[in-house]
Amino acid sequence: MPIGLAGSGISSRSPVQALPSDLRCTGQCASVHEIRIEPRPLDALMAVLPAAQRANLQTALASARRALAGRVIWNVNSTATGGGVAENLRTLLGYLLAAGLEARWLVLDGDAEFFAITKRLHNAIHGFCNAGEMAGAHEGYQRTTAANAPGLLGSVARRDLVVLHDPQSAGLVPLLREAEILVAWRSHIGRDSPNDCSVSGWDFLQSYVQDADALVFSRPQYAPGWVDRARRWIIPPSIDPLAPKNRPLPDDDGLRLLASAGLIAMQGAGPSPAVQGAPPPGPEARLVVQVSRWDKLKDMPGVMSGFAQARLPADVHLMLVAPAVTGVADDPEGAEVLAQSLDTWERLPAAARSRISLVSLPMDDLVQNALVVNAVQRRATVVAQKSLAEGFGLTVAEAMWKSKPMVASAVGGIQDQITDGEDGLLIRDPADTGAFARALERLIEDPRLAHELGSAAYRRVTANGLDDRHVIRTTGLLEGMIGTP
Repeated sequence: MPIGLAGSGISSRSPVQALPSDLRCTGQCASVHEIRIEPRPLDALMAVLPAAQRANLQTALASARRALAGRVIWNVNSTATGGGVAENLRTLLGYLLAAGLEARWLVLDGDAEFFAITKRLHNAIHGFCNAGEMAGAHEGYQRTTAANAPGLLGSVARRDLVVLHDPQSAGLVPLLREAEILVAWRSHIGRDSPNDCSVSGWDFLQSYVQDADALVFSRPQYAPGWVDRARRWIIPPSIDPLAPKNRPLPDDDGLRLLASAGLIAMQGAGPSPAVQGAPPPGPEARLVVQVSRWDKLKDMPGVMSGFAQARLPADVHLMLVAPAVTGVADDPEGAEVLAQSLDTWERLPAAARSRISLVSLPMDDLVQNALVVNAVQRRATVVAQKSLAEGFGLTVAEAMWKSKPMVASAVGGIQDQITDGEDGLLIRDPADTGAFARALERLIEDPRLAHELGSAAYRRVTANGLDDRHVIRTTGLLEGMIGTP
């Protein structure tokens, strides 16, 4: 583990102001901005955990309070809305605050060029790229790093700990190291086995992140070979069972939410601009649901094609649900993927088109957005996650928590959550729409199997996928960074 600052004589809470000359921005600088975090009720989390998990969480938090007293734990990422990283930060940091730790959250400011670069990096690390597309990208990437650096250094003190998330923040690692601030870089993405694209993505990032005090991955397979094992940490993400997206929701309340949002057709409910493709189904419909971003790696066109191939009763309706493309700042491909998905829908047979809706949920009210997602997942007969690649797949854990039978691709962290035939069904080849269709047929035709898989899924996510595990592993990382045994 890295050597901490004990005995260094550094104890000031004054922010670090020095900025290396080659990282100073010129002209008008963008800046990080802080996201307000509300403490989350630890007692309520404890109430849903088995006794052994409660005891382990209490022990970990007591240790962290002793070890991290007087330090601020900063987390930095690229968006406060949309996607699992932002959701995890809001809940994880809320629990740390409630436990008596000082945790704060900063979001980078970036322009269209920067987010185009980091989206290409994201895709490359997942194994998808075009030859030479990262050539010359360092300059634009470093320009945004330079713009955000003064705001970060003006906030963080020498004794603090900084956790940077994903490719967007990687350029800040050398800056923080030079300022003698302990820094961890956390990658929420990866690929099970390297290919030329993923190697090129990691080559781009290596010079920025290789000297971080800790490098954190969701799965051991995601860490590139050059990562020093002594500084490598494995922390899968998790879900908060008490968040609006996951808390208990009576069926009648959920149906009213879906009707008011325009996702279910009921008397008195008007059309919703959020719904494209087929009109929303009535309350009697059985739903197959996939919740994800409009991201080409989520393979919405493949989900639609597989659904169209499946021999399913006429009352089964597919609903693809994603954030509105204007609501996810760090994903410039969303509008393009939505357009491609609508084009796929247009080319399907009329019988399939009439039973497939594409839903873009507004992001202006995050609580309302989360409640609608909760309602549509609970309303689902089957939940799908047919990703071509997946860092972890929090939507899988969310559906499992709601006792839903899953049909998902055997990629990335989905494989860590589902054992095929025990707590869900896995598609070995994520591009195999025929296998996806057969899995849907199996669950729709066999309600008993669907119930058994859903019940087993709930038990598995309770034991392995809730925020108690995430909090314990994160406090372990932070204590490790300062050299606490």
